[in-house]
Amino acid sequence: MANAIRFYETGGPEVLRYEEICVGEPGPGQVRLRHAAVGLNYADTYFRNGTYPIPLPNGLGVEAAGVVEAVGEGVTHVAVGDRVTYTGFINTLGAYSTERLIPAAPLIKLPDSITCETAAAMTMRGLTSAYLMRRIHDFKPGDSILLHAAAGGVGLIVAQWAKLLGLTVIGTVSSEAKGEVARAHGCDYIIDYSREDVAQRVRTLTEGAGVDVVFDSVGKSTFMGSLDSLKRRGLMVCVGTASGPIDGFNPQLLAMKGSLYLTRPALADYIADPAEKAALAGELFDHVASGRIKIEINQKYALQDAAQAHRDLESRKTTGSSIFVI
Repeated sequence: MANAIRFYETGGPEVLRYEEICVGEPGPGQVRLRHAAVGLNYADTYFRNGTYPIPLPNGLGVEAAGVVEAVGEGVTHVAVGDRVTYTGFINTLGAYSTERLIPAAPLIKLPDSITCETAAAMTMRGLTSAYLMRRIHDFKPGDSILLHAAAGGVGLIVAQWAKLLGLTVIGTVSSEAKGEVARAHGCDYIIDYSREDVAQRVRTLTEGAGVDVVFDSVGKSTFMGSLDSLKRRGLMVCVGTASGPIDGFNPQLLAMKGSLYLTRPALADYIADPAEKAALAGELFDHVASGRIKIEINQKYALQDAAQAHRDLESRKTTGSSIFVI
């Protein structure tokens, strides 16, 4: 029998249950996939606590890597025995499992140089970093960015990618230890937001100008400081709401603070086109395989310890990427 994490009501980590499941055979357009590793993402907590509403009971997790064990009718781009990875949203929900049925469309074949553990740790974070670096803004060498949660999974990849593009990276962290991790992965300057005024420090570091782009995955508690860190006509990229949603925003504020731009992108819209997804994945895999970008798997959990993994994630105890090893 296979096993999976399921939940029957929204709430804290305690609602997660480790259960036996029957997987069955794939239908048209599906594959049966045996997982080797599963990604842990902050978005998982939004499904669990009801921020992202879904029918219940349900599974959890949107990212994993493993081996194709069976294919359904009409599946042609992957075959039995292929090593694959995937990420998505509702269409891939249920990754917290040892085996599963999944639509074949989201699956990405892995090159020999990328292990399943590395893939599970980087597919969502890596593709997110890829579109942030390659699609959101036309970066030029010498541009500057403010990167919140710089020691997190996305933060560490973005910082390394930004240095490949010749950018100046200012990273925010919550502790000295996290600052050391972020600096080791490309951040030129570190701001400890628990002790420093972020916007004021950014102005000092940029000689009053502000940064070209802010990547803000924190949300409510950092939003105003992020806007105040931008140069005139700078770009604010809201990529998450770890501290809660941003309420009551008046667009006139963008004009008052320097004709700023604001976007709230979603990964799904940057990988919806198969050709674009393949291009972004190919560039990501090439950087990782060559060692130009290193994927830090700093926490590994057993699937049955999903509740503890969520507690660690929400209490900001983690750095880099976290995975479940099957």
